[in-house]
Amino acid sequence: MTMAEKKIPREGTKAYEAYILREEKKKQARIEEQKRMYALFEMERTYRKEGYRLICGVDEAGRGPLAGPVVAGAVIFPEDCDILYINDSKKLSKKKREELYQTIREKALYCNVGLATVEEIDEVNVLEADYLAMQRAIAGLGVEPDLLLNDAVTIPEEDMKQISIIKGDAKSASIGAASILAKVTRDHIMESYDRLVPEYGFAKHAGYGTKAHYEAIETYGILSLHRRTFLQKRIDEGRLQVKYNDLCLPRAEELLDW
Repeated sequence: MTMAEKKIPREGTKAYEAYILREEKKKQARIEEQKRMYALFEMERTYRKEGYRLICGVDEAGRGPLAGPVVAGAVIFPEDCDILYINDSKKLSKKKREELYQTIREKALYCNVGLATVEEIDEVNVLEADYLAMQRAIAGLGVEPDLLLNDAVTIPEEDMKQISIIKGDAKSASIGAASILAKVTRDHIMESYDRLVPEYGFAKHAGYGTKAHYEAIETYGILSLHRRTFLQKRIDEGRLQVKYNDLCLPRAEELLDW
């Protein structure tokens, strides 16, 4: 018997009854998940009825951290896609996000990620950098979408029709999938930085402003990876010492594992 095969208890035993009950619960849970996902694709079905075929969900990750790029995902699913478990990436465990990251890439008709660098965030502000990342994700799809479903934004300089949906990653399967691609891609980038400068703890906090992160900045200095505009207020108020770490780190694009 292989590891993948289940050892079924002998019929008529309490263990067998418990096994049957567990299997029935799993079956029911899968049915409920299929219903949830059918509802999550409702928006895509509605717009397909209006004649749109290449419906692209777009979302971003990394707007709030003190360090690292912003990353956007763009996903176009085929009609009647049978994928399960998509949700707002923040509501999923790291393990489930990683599993879905692979599944989305396998089942999507087209998908891509784009990023905007720390330098661009500091130069144009994080919202404009978000737009850059989204534009790059869309441009790299290999096809022009008929319709964009965006999580709460309207992306500048895109000619196709756009729908901005508040909390869209929990209302549209395509947007939810884009949020997962963006989140996992960004996490991978920050984990790569963590291997280069483990003393900053990027694998744990992903660049967000945790107590441990601020303490690491105080101890080891501000890296090229840090968003200077995000730190400036704290510096101006005297709550953060201006100390730079001149270690040469690779640009985020070089660490992109797409």
